[in-house]
Amino acid sequence: MSVAAAQEAVRPAARTVRARRPHFSTSWLLWIAVVLIMIFCLFPFYWLINTSLKTGGDLSTGSIYPPHPNLDNYSSIFRNSDFTHALRSSAIISFTTTAIALVIGSFAAYALARLRFPMKFLLLGVILSITTFPPIAIAAPVFKLWTDLGLYNTYLGLILPDLTFTLPLTIYILTSFFRDIPRELEEAALVDGATYFQSFSKVVLPLAASGLVTAGLLAFIFVWNEFLFAITLTSSASVRPVPAAIAFFTGSSQFEIPLGTISAASVVVTVPLIMLVLIFQKRIVAGLTAGAVKG
Repeated sequence: MSVAAAQEAVRPAARTVRARRPHFSTSWLLWIAVVLIMIFCLFPFYWLINTSLKTGGDLSTGSIYPPHPNLDNYSSIFRNSDFTHALRSSAIISFTTTAIALVIGSFAAYALARLRFPMKFLLLGVILSITTFPPIAIAAPVFKLWTDLGLYNTYLGLILPDLTFTLPLTIYILTSFFRDIPRELEEAALVDGATYFQSFSKVVLPLAASGLVTAGLLAFIFVWNEFLFAITLTSSASVRPVPAAIAFFTGSSQFEIPLGTISAASVVVTVPLIMLVLIFQKRIVAGLTAGAVKG
């Protein structure tokens, strides 16, 4: 074969390689798009911090950075007993609701994943459909029922409505995890003398740790940020959670909007959620991507 013929044979392959190689300008455009999306997503939170560091006349300015930054708003909210009580109430309600949802949801999800009974998938669909139900539709009936039962303005009166929406989501997430765990592991534990509860608690639950973390964190975020039931079913600062407590912040005068203190309180409320996501990010990614690839 001549040299010219060999070059002609190599040219199509070289053109194919060049066609597959990403263009330099294309990669730069992708990076610019990513940066713009990050700025768009993070700018509201930056503006929240920017506003929380302003006081007095600086709040009326639209400066991109605080002219005289200070922490007066943060010290002010922590001197407010209503806000500290609200933080305690939110922690109690969120952790209790998440724990109950994980305990009940794990048993229900295990039953849906392992037991065989008629219309099982229909039942799972009905459970999941509850999460799409608008909370505003049941706020007024729940308010009337809780008033009659004496649950109005109590922790239990806030935990039960939150469970209505967190429990179905927890069951749905954990069902997919339990379904992917091989039955042979439980059968081996039963052969070794373990009871059904021991095989569930010591074999299945540890293997579903990523699912438990994912479901628990999503439930916690929902309850921590819940506003409708928090403001509808409470009347005193001793029980009112943080989102509702922030709505009752007042300025130094009748017509002043407390933008600085509201922004500072919003930053403080957001920090625990950010810390939880950073701590459990590997578990969350593993939980959200579980079952996406079948080997």
